[in-house]
Amino acid sequence: MNQLIKKIKKQKQSPISKTVNKRLKEFKELGKKGNNDWFCELCFCILTANSKASIALSIQEELGANGFLYKPQNSLCNCIKRNKHRFYNNKSKYIIEARKYKKIKNLLGKQKDPREWLVKNIKGLGWKESSHFLRNVGYFDYAILDRHIIKSLFEHGYIKQKPKNLSKNTYLDIEAQFRGIACKLGMTSAELDLYIWYIETGKVLK
Repeated sequence: MNQLIKKIKKQKQSPISKTVNKRLKEFKELGKKGNNDWFCELCFCILTANSKASIALSIQEELGANGFLYKPQNSLCNCIKRNKHRFYNNKSKYIIEARKYKKIKNLLGKQKDPREWLVKNIKGLGWKESSHFLRNVGYFDYAILDRHIIKSLFEHGYIKQKPKNLSKNTYLDIEAQFRGIACKLGMTSAELDLYIWYIETGKVLK
């Protein structure tokens, strides 16, 4: 049996499984909420790109949905900078531009492929962060291929090399490998992500 699968099965039987299940439940609950909450989470994921999730979370907690939706760009920029995010100018600009899609939940509900729509229409979101956002609002079949996940897949022989850039085709190819592991374990991609992230970092974040 592959070492990664052994590790995950071990964690599945440990107390951390309660934390993972709680987090998955939170994602499902957020998915039931409205456009404002979804937009707030969208902004969180815009902020996590090229930064730490903990920094993005601090900004999200300070601004909330109303801040992301209505504060002028200079106020957004100051908040992002104050929380020690390096790309405060670009991130505030991306959030302002995303406001044209305030009814993001309604919009995504009409899309055949919501992730591809996000990649094409939300500046600042690539395949990874689009997957991240969708997972956080209850879409559990996407893989969030961040450096921790890529490292784990490489070290356990699921991919031959760690790609420098994740093009669409590369992303989807690796995601297929990821889904295969999830299927063997009887998990969704979202659940598998949380377990691998915990194994790699010792944390269960959103």
